[in-house]
Amino acid sequence: MIGELKEDNLETTLTDLVKPTGSLENTSPEGHLIVDVYQNSQEIIVQSAIAGVKGENIDLAIAKDAVTIKGFRERPESVNPQDCLHQELHWGAFSRSVILPADINVDQAKASIKNGLLTIRLPKLVN
Repeated sequence: MIGELKEDNLETTLTDLVKPTGSLENTSPEGHLIVDVYQNSQEIIVQSAIAGVKGENIDLAIAKDAVTIKGFRERPESVNPQDCLHQELHWGAFSRSVILPADINVDQAKASIKNGLLTIRLPKLVN
């Protein structure tokens, strides 16, 4: 048995587990990107919404079987923690690695950013 929650310690337990939404404190050292990965007969495509990130703040590491996206999102203006009412956006470092379903030609990989959407096109190796 993991433990029993009793009424007298329930508030303390919930307070320890739940962080107020108005907090500007970054509890994780890196944010986690959401990605779409799909393929056609010739290539694997990885897309991620990275709005607000400058191109020079993105680092792509592409191997024949994996892609890693790293970067940094800068807050456009300074906000005092006591003035924050709600925060869901991640500011600071982020990263995401994706294992690819097939080997790709690293030398032919291409990446572009349009309207805050990063698209990485990875040509499959011909067997």
